Amino acid sequence: MKPRMNFYTAAPDLTKLLVSLNTAINECGLEHSLLHLIKLRASQINGCSYCVDMHSREAKQDGETEQRLWLVAAWKESPLFSERERMAFAWTEAVTNIADAGVPAELYAEGQKHFSGEELVKLTMAVGMINTWNRLCVTFHAVHPVADAKAA
Repeated sequence: MKPRMNFYTAAPDLTKLLVSLNTAINECGLEHSLLHLIKLRASQINGCSYCVDMHSREAKQDGETEQRLWLVAAWKESPLFSERERMAFAWTEAVTNIADAGVPAELYAEGQKHFSGEELVKLTMAVGMINTWNRLCVTFHAVHPVADAKAA
């Protein structure tokens, strides 16, 4: 797919602020492994191949197994994720697809069992952040990290 626009250079002041917020979220205290997983799941939902590729690679570099990365899309059926990770996936799906049903009361109550109030805010901000990146990359056809690869 041909890139439409480089959003970094088109709006550099706002993009710098977005990068700063992204850095703060990455350093907010939530486990890096958890952040990788929710970024990957939201990117799968949003169909952002750029971000799916990037976050899969980053997670693997930080020690995540390939098997768990493959199973993120089918997390509900996989025994490889902890209860906290499973809750984060459910939260990510609800927040990413917020127009569908919002965040149901049952999910909120379950979330409070696995995350403190502060962590739920941080998790929600992390989901919002990856959704923002997904929307920028999908809309403007970000230059894909494997752009030079040939389709099979």
